[in-house]
Amino acid sequence: MTVNTTQQKTACFHCGQPCLQDTTVQDGNSFCCAGCRSVYQLLSGARLSQYYQAEQAPGVRPAADRTGRHAYLDDAQVQDQLLDYAGEARARITLSIPQMHCASCVWLLENLYRLESGVLRSEVSLPDRRLVLTFDKQRISLRQIVELLTRLGYEPEIKLANLDRKPERRTNWRLYARTGVAGFSFANIMLFSFPEYLSSDGIQETGLSLTFRIASLILAIPVLLYSSADYFRSALTGLRQRTINLDVPIALGIGMLFLRSSFDIIAGIGPGYLDSFTGLVFFLLLGRLFQQKTFDRLSFDRDYRAYFPISCVKRAGDAESTVPITQLRPGDRILVRNQELVPADAVLINGQGSIDYSFVTGESHPKELISGDRVYAGGRQTGEAIDLEVIREVSDSYLISLWQDSRLAAHNRPSLTTLANSIGKHFIALVLATAAGAAVYWGFHDSTRLAHVVTSVLIVACPCALALASPFVLGTAARIWGDQRFFVRTPQVIENLSQIDTIVFDKTGTLTQADRQSVTYEGVPLTSYQKKCVAALARQSTHPSSRVLAQTLPASIESAVTDFAEIPGKGISGTVDSRQIRLGSRSWVQGEGSAVDDPVTPPVDSSVTFVSVDGRVLGYYRFENVYREGVHVTMAELGAEYRLALLSGDGSRERERMSAILGSNAELSFQQSPHDKLDYISRLHDRGRQVLMLGDGLNDAGALRAATVGVAVTEDSSSFAPACDGILEASSLGSLPRFLAMARRGRTVIIAAFGLSLIYNIVGLGFAVSGKLSPLVSAVLMPISSVSVVLFSTIATRLVARREGLC
Repeated sequence: MTVNTTQQKTACFHCGQPCLQDTTVQDGNSFCCAGCRSVYQLLSGARLSQYYQAEQAPGVRPAADRTGRHAYLDDAQVQDQLLDYAGEARARITLSIPQMHCASCVWLLENLYRLESGVLRSEVSLPDRRLVLTFDKQRISLRQIVELLTRLGYEPEIKLANLDRKPERRTNWRLYARTGVAGFSFANIMLFSFPEYLSSDGIQETGLSLTFRIASLILAIPVLLYSSADYFRSALTGLRQRTINLDVPIALGIGMLFLRSSFDIIAGIGPGYLDSFTGLVFFLLLGRLFQQKTFDRLSFDRDYRAYFPISCVKRAGDAESTVPITQLRPGDRILVRNQELVPADAVLINGQGSIDYSFVTGESHPKELISGDRVYAGGRQTGEAIDLEVIREVSDSYLISLWQDSRLAAHNRPSLTTLANSIGKHFIALVLATAAGAAVYWGFHDSTRLAHVVTSVLIVACPCALALASPFVLGTAARIWGDQRFFVRTPQVIENLSQIDTIVFDKTGTLTQADRQSVTYEGVPLTSYQKKCVAALARQSTHPSSRVLAQTLPASIESAVTDFAEIPGKGISGTVDSRQIRLGSRSWVQGEGSAVDDPVTPPVDSSVTFVSVDGRVLGYYRFENVYREGVHVTMAELGAEYRLALLSGDGSRERERMSAILGSNAELSFQQSPHDKLDYISRLHDRGRQVLMLGDGLNDAGALRAATVGVAVTEDSSSFAPACDGILEASSLGSLPRFLAMARRGRTVIIAAFGLSLIYNIVGLGFAVSGKLSPLVSAVLMPISSVSVVLFSTIATRLVARREGLC
């Protein structure tokens, strides 16, 4: 094998990547590969050169063309499962395009109809990285559309989860409707009530007064039956389960408000408290609306199906066909190429397996396999194409069994009592005791006022302001955290984080940087010329270690690599400028008759590649993980507050290093399988610990779901992350101590807001027990208490965030 290498530093006109080799030039522009040049030709031919004007080098390097890779899209059953709509002539599909990143991408994808007339319409959502295409089925097929996008460098992400997706209804339109009904009724009842407030002795015209009161009562009925239905339902559910949550006193208060007001109006006693009733429900629903505003573009419920491919190449003799992986059966032969996922548990038949299990088991270095070895689903082949024989269906693979573990059932997950519900138990007891005391007192002194006083106590004691404190504190915090690239599933996660006492980390991809390794050399110093020769040889191999060396060493020399050979499990060799170069295991590079220039012995259990030049072993390259910037400081800050632990699927070769980072008190566990991690979290729960688990891969999925709070660490929040309570972008990992500190202080703010709301309740109770609570006092007191608590909660939370440096 002979390959010519050239040293180039020109950036590709299409994608901006360095033009290291295979550089081509067209129209005075350089391209790093034939794929980028093809996209340029395609766009230029369709008069879409504007694509290059909005951004510099906006393109994405197209994936290698493997003819037939998308043949599964011709399958009618697959189409039915993928398409949003399929009519006689037209069809619509929503595709995920993770490569989409700039205005030029949006412009090109929205102008696809100019490249292909069968595309009728294309709509792009850049934040979601989604493309909605409407196309003419008679003129272009789904497969042709996907192949067109792939040629442009925007290959859609079509995973197994796409086959059984359900219609997304993320927006709670029912809550919006209930809030709207309450707001409409509140505004109109307030208008009807103003004459009553402004007149010192009531409206003199009886007919007009009665009309206003009846109209208010009619407007209040849908607020009771529709807008506030969830509060009654939640309170009833709690009582059936013999628990008292905050919705119990709320339901009692708003129920009493409506009944008392209805009685006053029907009996002709007065206008009642319907303005307070509707206003109270309106503010409560606003609080829920504020709290339920989440990060819709993110998915917190992904499982293995969002990671697995939808198809693979199946072999039958010499014939190859692309089939959905759900159709694989034991005994099928499949082909897995470089960087492709193994779709099912299988046995290696032909080729050299170099399986990257880092996302499945946490092992950072690829596992070398030979014919007859077992290969597990979810591993990624890094090297030559291999033939596998399937031994289990996809649904029975080892990885998927993790999701079927009964310990991950929702009802088994630890739950924390919210602060609001904890206080609610005591609040209802206080309210009932106060009402009973008032009843006893007025029963002896003036029994005609007993009913008025008791109902007034129950009305004014409704914890509206108390119920608003938690949603606005947590909702504000969630928005601030989102700006800092920490997205939580619901604001309630923040309150749960304030109660954790143990933090468990995964290592690979969480504390270390994904796809990055540091390389150090030990042995006889290499000359600059020898390093370039080694780089030239390493560049010919797709092995992960070779790729790291090629990226780390100086640019290779302008010379041919001849007699190149790659021996699976041993190493690579070749002749570079008349020099014999070998890279690989010690025994391989040493060979027969080779001499070791200097005794070099790498540390036990380390990942190394030896190098020999002209038959002399000169030394070895050692590969180590690269830890995220500032991780030492972050762990030191967390170690002062929490109990730390590490669960790694990797070997123990970095035990000393991890101990230095996490501290001597941290518990370190290596070679942990996904089930081991799940068992560890369960044991912590059994000991009464509240656990925060941080991980990144499928190997952490069980532990993330079992922990009190599970947070996925990812390089990009739009990329795959296992099911979790929060998604933390890796660049913000250093802010974790401040996030947790803010969660704790946020709990203090909630307690302070509760205290403020209780002051209003005490003032209102003073009016109620003395029999002086009038509709006007209620109409003034309740809105003021609600608004002041909302303002206090929002402003105090932002001050806390500023103190922690988060805004």
